[in-house]
Amino acid sequence: MNIIASECLERVRRKTPLVHHLTNWVTIYDCANIVKVFGGSPVMAHAREEVADMAGIADALVLNIGTLTSDFVEDMIIAGKSANKKEIPVVLDVCGAGATPFRDRKCFEILDSISVGIIKGNSSEIARIAGESVSTKGVDASAVEKNMVDLAQDLAGRRSCTVVVTGKEDIVADSGRALLVKNGDAMMANIVGTGCMAASVIGTFAAVEKDPVAASAAGLVCYEVAAELAAKDAAGPGSFKERLFDAAFSLDGETVGRMEKLERL
Repeated sequence: MNIIASECLERVRRKTPLVHHLTNWVTIYDCANIVKVFGGSPVMAHAREEVADMAGIADALVLNIGTLTSDFVEDMIIAGKSANKKEIPVVLDVCGAGATPFRDRKCFEILDSISVGIIKGNSSEIARIAGESVSTKGVDASAVEKNMVDLAQDLAGRRSCTVVVTGKEDIVADSGRALLVKNGDAMMANIVGTGCMAASVIGTFAAVEKDPVAASAAGLVCYEVAAELAAKDAAGPGSFKERLFDAAFSLDGETVGRMEKLERL
């Protein structure tokens, strides 16, 4: 597996992929902006009357259940079926899985109704989707005792997908491969939405890279290198967030290649 994050970044900027979102209302603005500054074209169309049509012209679909309702999940499934028909990548951010039974049921409803190519979440969210009895503190990760690489690969095998576990070190895995992305900065944990933005970046890179493991790893490397650059001059969470968008916009291949921290397991 050859993962060259800088080449994926250049492809995003050259192709300007259209990334359709049905996403979290809390972070929707940030998700749109992170796609835009990396070079993609975000669209945040939620209306049932157009979700299938919008997915039909998109290059990737990102679903995020952060602010879910039953009707919203039905719209996600409609969009997902359209994306499956077109054979574009579908990313599902299982935001808050493990927090409530309702949220868990809706995650499984989506996964059982459409083909999801990339499942993304923090450690407790992914553990819950993998069938473990864990709880999530709102949308923040709780401790998971089992080996997350093993859980991710097992879930990936059962769901025929790629699994991304975000945290201090990110895991990207399918049933036969596993990677660690070691970029990023602790300041990311101090603002709401960094996880949601990660899913949007992954969707953007998956739109131009057919291998979902490579796309996920490349997207996370570029996003988290930008975070490292932003944190250097940030006085706190507010200025960090502003600098994150600037750093992603200005990111170049040489910097990505020099700062990349990617380990194959």
